Amino acid sequence: MGFTEKAKIMDKEAVEKALIRMSHEILEKNKDTDGLVIVGIRNRGELIANRMAANIKEISGKDIPVGAMDITLYRDDLTQVAEQPVVKETVIDFDINGKMIILVDDVLFTGRTIRCALDELIDFGRPKNIQLAVLIDRGHRELPIRADYVGKNVPTSLDEVVEVRLSEADGTDEVVLCQKN
Repeated sequence: MGFTEKAKIMDKEAVEKALIRMSHEILEKNKDTDGLVIVGIRNRGELIANRMAANIKEISGKDIPVGAMDITLYRDDLTQVAEQPVVKETVIDFDINGKMIILVDDVLFTGRTIRCALDELIDFGRPKNIQLAVLIDRGHRELPIRADYVGKNVPTSLDEVVEVRLSEADGTDEVVLCQKN
């Protein structure tokens, strides 16, 4: 089954503005960067997390530890994903106990990816709290999960797909809505 590009939701400038705004919101809500860490869900959540950490450094002058996690082995549909799923490394090389974690992903859909990420994070320790930042919230939640920081809400149908394209992985920054063929 293929996909046809239907509409551009965000261009490079809109992506950049959304990430800067979300970075400001994170600083406003958390008052201080002490104890603040960012963990991105691979692949594009990790890229967004790195950009947000750079934005926070530019705004506050402080470095925020950034980690990356692969939730593949925590998925409840692992057998449906692939016969031999590709598992990438989770890199959280700092203590998360008592920390305020900003969990970052590109698109929030059913909430199942976030549930997997929460399970994995708890295996690393007991954070003070976990807040969720997503570039796109497209609705259709199956679990009681909501984002604390959202770049853009995009109402979609179930036969549509939201693709986040980032220059580090795709050569361009944009978000497009695609239709299943």
